[in-house]
Amino acid sequence: MKNLFIVISLLMLPFIGMSQSVTDTVTIHTSAQCGTCKKKIEHDLVFVKGVKSAVLDLDTKNVKVVYVSSKTSPQKIREAISRSGYDADVVLADPKQYKELQECCKKGGHD
Repeated sequence: MKNLFIVISLLMLPFIGMSQSVTDTVTIHTSAQCGTCKKKIEHDLVFVKGVKSAVLDLDTKNVKVVYVSSKTSPQKIREAISRSGYDADVVLADPKQYKELQECCKKGGHD
C-alpha cells in the first residue's frame, strides 16, 4: 500500500508544479516611438520576475506580455515600463528615466 501511495505521488508531481506557473497575457499601450524603444522595453521586461515574454508592436505601440500570474501583475508590469522611461496605459513614464531616453524615443520624436 505504501508503494502505491509513492507511485501515485510521483505521478502527481508534474501537475502540482503546473498549478504554480499559470500564465496570463496582458496588452499594455506604451509611448514607444522607434526600434530602440522596442528593444529597450522588451529587454527590460524579461528581467521582471514572472515575465515569460514581451513583444512590442510599433504600429500600435502595444506590448503583449505573457507572465506568471502568481509572480507579478499587470500593474507591476506597467510600473516596470514606467521605470524604463515610457508611459504604460495610465501609468506615466518615470520623469528621470524619460529624460535619459534618446531624442528619437521621446514622445513626438521619430526615427
